[in-house]
Amino acid sequence: MQTEGSGGRRIRQSDFAMIRAEGFRTVRLPVRFSSHADSRPPYTINASFMERVRQVTQWATDAGLNVIIDMHHYDEILDDPAGHKDRFVAMWRQIAETFFNAPSSVWFELLNEPNKALTNATLPDIYEPALAAIRQSNLARPVIIGGGNTSQLDSLRDMPMPDDPYVVPTFHYYDPFDFTHQGADYITPTPPLGATFGSAADYARLDADLQTVRDYMSRTGRVPFIGEYGAIQNISLSQRATYYGAISHAFASIGIQSCAWSFTNTFHLSNNSGWITDITSVIATTTD
Repeated sequence: MQTEGSGGRRIRQSDFAMIRAEGFRTVRLPVRFSSHADSRPPYTINASFMERVRQVTQWATDAGLNVIIDMHHYDEILDDPAGHKDRFVAMWRQIAETFFNAPSSVWFELLNEPNKALTNATLPDIYEPALAAIRQSNLARPVIIGGGNTSQLDSLRDMPMPDDPYVVPTFHYYDPFDFTHQGADYITPTPPLGATFGSAADYARLDADLQTVRDYMSRTGRVPFIGEYGAIQNISLSQRATYYGAISHAFASIGIQSCAWSFTNTFHLSNNSGWITDITSVIATTTD
C-alpha cells in the first residue's frame, strides 16, 4: 500500500513484543519506498517516511527480533527495469546509509517477488549496481535476493548469485497455489473456493520440493530461506493450520527457516483479539 495502514492498520510498538513472545525470531518489513521517493535524480526518499522505517526497525530490534527491510511493491520497475535502475540503486544507497549503524540483526532484501521483465536473466542488471551501492557503506550486512517469476521455488534453479558471501538467496512458497490463494479476487482468474490440502499427492509434491532445495544447497553451498509462505484467510481455520504446520516443519527438517505471511491485514495470523493460536501453535519456530 502507498500509505501505511490503508490495507488494514498501522504497526504498533507493542506488536513486536507480542511477536517475540509467541516464539518468532524475525520480522520481515515490506516497505514501499518507491511511493515515497522523488521520480527525478537524486531520487530522494522522503525524510519523514525514512524516519518511520527507522523507528519501526528500532522497535523490532528493541524487542529482540531480527529485521528484514524489504523493498516491496516497486511495480514500475517490473515493466521497465532499465528505466528505473538508477532510481532503484539510489534508493538502496540511501537506505544503506540510513542503517549504516544498525546492528547485524538488520538485513536488507533488494526486491520483493521480481516478475514480468525482471527475469533471472535480467535481474543482475539491477541487483549488481544496487548491491555495490549498499557495499559502499555496509560491507558485511546480509542482503537477500530472490529470483524471477515472483521468486517461486523453481527460480532457484538458474538464479545467478553475486560473488558476495553475505548475499542470501530466498524463495516464496505458496504451493499448491489453487489451495493457498482460493478466492483471492486480486488474481485473474480467481482460484475457486473449495480446494483442500493434505492428500497423499500434496505431501508427495512437498517431498519433491524439499529435494529441489537439497539439490540447490548441494550444488551451490548456499542455504536459502522461505521469505513468504501461507494460506489465505478464506480457507477454514483447520485447513490453514494444517498447511502452516506442514510447510514450516517440512522445510525446517532440512534446515530451511521461513517467514509466515503474515502478521495482520492479509493472510493474517492475528486479529483484534490476539494470535490465531490454532495456526501459530503449529508453526515451526525457535525460542532459544
